[in-house]
Amino acid sequence: MVAGHSLGEFSALVANGTLSFEDGLKLVIERANAMQKACEITPGTMAAVLALEDEKVEIICAETLGIVVAANYNCPGQLVISGEVEAVKAACEKLTAAGARRALLLPVGGAFHSPLMEPAREKLAAAIESTTFNTPTCPVYQNATATPQTDVTAIRKNLIAQLTAPVKWTQSVEHMLADGANTFTEVGPGKVLQGLVKKINKEAVIV
Repeated sequence: MVAGHSLGEFSALVANGTLSFEDGLKLVIERANAMQKACEITPGTMAAVLALEDEKVEIICAETLGIVVAANYNCPGQLVISGEVEAVKAACEKLTAAGARRALLLPVGGAFHSPLMEPAREKLAAAIESTTFNTPTCPVYQNATATPQTDVTAIRKNLIAQLTAPVKWTQSVEHMLADGANTFTEVGPGKVLQGLVKKINKEAVIV
């Protein structure tokens, strides 16, 4: 089984043969350009929230004026929020008051995985629909659903939804574990996902 965090979902789809390497690169470029344009339309930002229950973060975001949503469920006690600059700042103040150990603005160029990415979603959808998707060699656990998928039509739909939907990484790893995964190999430039997997399940073997 494979999974990728945000942009890494494209890498995962190359790894299981759904996308060719070349088509994966083309879609990543389309995604980046579309997201940049969306950022220029409506400035946004993101913030990391530490040591507060996911449900509490969701409630505070919903109660905050403006657009601010839970964007990355990274591991228990680590959730990233995303949205309009002032709304994210206001939510950070409320989250800190509610007991978060930290609610820290991140040095990012936009409100990724939030409704502010809707213009990018529409542009990326056209590129995805015109790209060849092959039957995967194994299931991919997608960010938008956290569940295993091998149906090409569903994979396309979830990949398009990913831009405006939260990255359900905690839930994805939990489902992979429940489905029999016991060893996780991170393929990439760092060890971020290894650390997240360990925080989700200390017994998991990571490479």
